Amino acid sequence: MLMIIFMIALSTISSGGEVSADKEKNKNKVTPGVEVLLGDQKELLKGKKVGLITNPTGIDSGLRSIVDLFNDDPDIELTALYGPEHGVRGDAQAGAGVEFYIDEKTGLPVYSLYGKTKKPTPEMLKNVDILVFDIQDVGTRYYTYIYTMAYAMEAAKENNIPFIVLDRPNPQGGLSVDGPVLDPEFSSFVGLYPIPLKHGMTVGELASFFNKEFKIGADLEVVKMKGWKRSMDFDDTGLPFVLASPNMPTVSTTFVYPATGLIEGTNVSEGRGTTKPFELIGAPYINSTDLSEKLNELNLPGVKFRAASFTPTFSKHAGKLSHGVEIYVTDRDKFEAVPTGLHIIKTIHDMYPNDFQFLAANNFSLLVGNDWVRTMILEGASVSEIISEYQTELNDFKKVRKGYLMYK
Repeated sequence: MLMIIFMIALSTISSGGEVSADKEKNKNKVTPGVEVLLGDQKELLKGKKVGLITNPTGIDSGLRSIVDLFNDDPDIELTALYGPEHGVRGDAQAGAGVEFYIDEKTGLPVYSLYGKTKKPTPEMLKNVDILVFDIQDVGTRYYTYIYTMAYAMEAAKENNIPFIVLDRPNPQGGLSVDGPVLDPEFSSFVGLYPIPLKHGMTVGELASFFNKEFKIGADLEVVKMKGWKRSMDFDDTGLPFVLASPNMPTVSTTFVYPATGLIEGTNVSEGRGTTKPFELIGAPYINSTDLSEKLNELNLPGVKFRAASFTPTFSKHAGKLSHGVEIYVTDRDKFEAVPTGLHIIKTIHDMYPNDFQFLAANNFSLLVGNDWVRTMILEGASVSEIISEYQTELNDFKKVRKGYLMYK
């Protein structure tokens, strides 16, 4: 009898522990903007013809697409879809244009905002009373989705259409801000406005920042998340992560992207055409053991490098055995993505001066947002000198940024 009582008590304690653990876990449950809209603010859309800018990342916490949520809701009249780079359904590779088509599932017109037309035309908006934007950003300046949003906000302003942004977490968290601020002379679709490589803002905060600081002047409404804190990276949110684009498959990819995305502007593969884009980098001319040893000797915070070889199936060095490193972020809080990227590029440049190249057509300069970083690397400057060079403008940005932070 005593044994039975003991077992029941033990079971109760164990059960209570599980409940407590579940409660603790649920404290980190973030409600994305789409669920807040449909739960508390659906009146924003009632009686209006809705145009929706989205892609596969536009989901609720149950993995249901916002396209289906809107299309199946009797209170919402969804009339048009708009897709960024990679398309509404995410079926286009990087750089590939998507033509106008009719969505098979909904029968709605789908307009591409990547390729020939990056900004919605009046013709595209003729059956729309309000535009809604719901796309997961990755927290790095050279990701085109945030400029699709900016151009759509301009179109909304020009056509007297309200614009709603359904906010989502910055997967890298909202604390780290780093990198050179873009020089307006190098403005492009991979860097439209003078912001740093790591902006530390949510897409909703960016929308407000763009709208006021760059005088877009749209009738903007940001539907905030519930439960998100700036200290959270995406794995803390309790939300499912859908690959943000074909070469952005995991949360880990988003953390290395501010570092290794810069490698796109060189003749080193950034890992496209492998199963770990941006985490694997290399080229046929590199000795992987030498490079990994050199990079590990730097003792960069929160990161380790493993010698690795791979054969990309497409993009740079497709079909050629390439050698380099796999990047392991060991501590996300300590990892400094931008300095790490600069160290990688400078190290490869210094080790292989006759083979390493910055690509033509200002690719690297467009990504880094200026031409002086490339020049300093070529002239032998240290990474600490490069970092020191951009601190004043970065600090100025941080001061302005504070006024647009919606989550404390």
